[in-house]
Amino acid sequence: MTTVTTRTVEYPADGLTMIGHLALPAGVDRRPAVLLGPEGMGLSDVERRRADALAERGYVALAFDLHGGRYLGDPEEMLARCLPLLADPDRMRGIGHGALDVLRTEPRTDPDRIAAVGYGTGGAVGLELGREGVALRAIGTVNATTTGRPGESANIRCPVWAGVGSEDPIMPPAQRNAFTAEMQAAGVDWRLTVYGGALHAFHHPPVDHPTVPGVGYHPRHARRAWRDVVDLLGECLPVGSGDAGARGDRSA
Repeated sequence: MTTVTTRTVEYPADGLTMIGHLALPAGVDRRPAVLLGPEGMGLSDVERRRADALAERGYVALAFDLHGGRYLGDPEEMLARCLPLLADPDRMRGIGHGALDVLRTEPRTDPDRIAAVGYGTGGAVGLELGREGVALRAIGTVNATTTGRPGESANIRCPVWAGVGSEDPIMPPAQRNAFTAEMQAAGVDWRLTVYGGALHAFHHPPVDHPTVPGVGYHPRHARRAWRDVVDLLGECLPVGSGDAGARGDRSA
């Protein structure tokens, strides 16, 4: 298996000191990179393992922070922070840019080959970077069929893939229909995958604290969603044929 190097990175965003997890593939050459966003609870070992798995595939990967180094296991505290954040595109973009600056300045990163992949709130951050016109090679989201300010999706310059559970009460059919209508009207190259029978955060292994209603782990669809993320990156942000790097399917 390819040796992966990891380190913690600190950077400012949203008035906080964010603490991200950077994973680097073996070698010294520049590689395509992935900005990886967490669910609303914040950065955890789940996202760290996903970043490591992407590094094993040959990508530079930064799992970014949402809450200044905190993981919000209390649903009320999480909602109190995330709901105002999700209602403020400029704050989300600021969080995204803070992490993106770290990723772009990493010497191993090819700054012209970056994708954003995110889950829940982290996925919404990636979408807002696209709506701002940031040059990304792809945007992939799970549980984040969020809509933006009118007309701004026309600024998205890359393919967008979104995955959502069919039984997700937080991203229900009306929400995902509004999202796809926005993408279509903007002329975006978009795809939506609906995972039958899955709830919100179906990709996330069970946690040892209370969650908001409508959350549930679906192991089979979690594996499928990871494969869909990997396929998106393989299509839009391939690791060069000369790049070293394992191609295993390990993820959280």
